[in-house]
Amino acid sequence: MAAKVYLEMRGFEIVEQNFRRPRCEIDIIARKNGIIQFVEVKYYKNYDQGGGSDAITITKLNQMRRGATIWMEESKWQKGYLLSAVEVAGTDFQIMSFLEDLLY
Repeated sequence: MAAKVYLEMRGFEIVEQNFRRPRCEIDIIARKNGIIQFVEVKYYKNYDQGGGSDAITITKLNQMRRGATIWMEESKWQKGYLLSAVEVAGTDFQIMSFLEDLLY
């Protein structure tokens, strides 16, 4: 997975992938500098299909927050966290952007 490798190269430790619970899903859970990041991965086959940030709607953010809350309760994590996204495009899985600390 290109996003996983990208995050690891940036110094993140991958804690979990494909965390799923009812009405929520987190693609990657990663840790860096004592902060957990819940990362949505957006893939587009063609570079001209739009940006990954366009797909991060209020509904998606709420689902991510729900997933983050559930994971933190299950893992007993009591420190900070961020919601982030990695945009991947093309058949060569090029990283187009990394959006940290998504807020709406």
